[in-house]
Amino acid sequence: MGLRTSGISSRLIESKLRGNKISQATKKKAFFPSSAAAGQKILLISADLFISSHILKVSIAMSKAATLKISSASSVKVENFCQSLYQEAENLFSSFVPQKIIQLDALLRDDALSITDMSSLQAPLDIPIPDPPSPEDEEMETDKNGDDKKKKKAPKCGFIKGNEKIMILLDRVKPEIVCLRETIIVVSSWIQHLIPKIEDGNDFGVAIQEKILERITAVKTKVDGFQTNINKYFSERGDAVAKASKDTHVMDYRSLVHEKDGAAYFDIRVIVLDIRGFYAELYDIINKNLEKVINPKGEEKPSMY
Repeated sequence: MGLRTSGISSRLIESKLRGNKISQATKKKAFFPSSAAAGQKILLISADLFISSHILKVSIAMSKAATLKISSASSVKVENFCQSLYQEAENLFSSFVPQKIIQLDALLRDDALSITDMSSLQAPLDIPIPDPPSPEDEEMETDKNGDDKKKKKAPKCGFIKGNEKIMILLDRVKPEIVCLRETIIVVSSWIQHLIPKIEDGNDFGVAIQEKILERITAVKTKVDGFQTNINKYFSERGDAVAKASKDTHVMDYRSLVHEKDGAAYFDIRVIVLDIRGFYAELYDIINKNLEKVINPKGEEKPSMY
């Protein structure tokens, strides 16, 4: 009996020892994972570190890019330019634009732009009118076997001047076109400098500024077309004069030249009307919305609380 009990007890001791070894092995696996899992965790940690460092570098680069490096001398010059621009815009609407409206209104009342008899606007065409062909000349032209040298040629014309009255009007109107274009550029630049930084809320004043800029852009496009119309007049009139000097027996080409002059006269008058209207419109829209143009955000109101 003693031997049996001792054998049983020894087997129990061995089973307990085995159990302890298994539990210790499982604990080791729990606290010390395998090499593959550890490698994956190390890769994830290194990837996180790389991403965070990259984000940090980008943020530093963006902060550096948001800061402009400009010398103090250049900064002073830019500030002086902005101040001179504001002063120029103030002078435009306080004195220059009203004077221009009065000046253009007087030009429209001038005799040069108040012509009613269009025949007085016609310029003489130094193009000789050929004599009507005689019966003999007609026989020579119809005779195919005749000598070409015997055929009657059209008389040659000399130097043909342009319409001096139209030229005088254009000399008075073209400087007004250039002046309006320069005024539009100054006013557009002035409003652009007054647009505040983009922020959330209270953008009604900014919307007014953008609406005025849209209208100024539309006016600028139309004013640019004035010079195109002037160039078109010279081109089309030159073609009509060339046809009239070539086919001297066709009177319609001569009439076409006079029609071009008459159309150009009315175009010049319309250009002056448009320029005067643009100045008046620009003055009116700035005068009505001056507060929103200069201070689009308005004064900061105190909090109710």
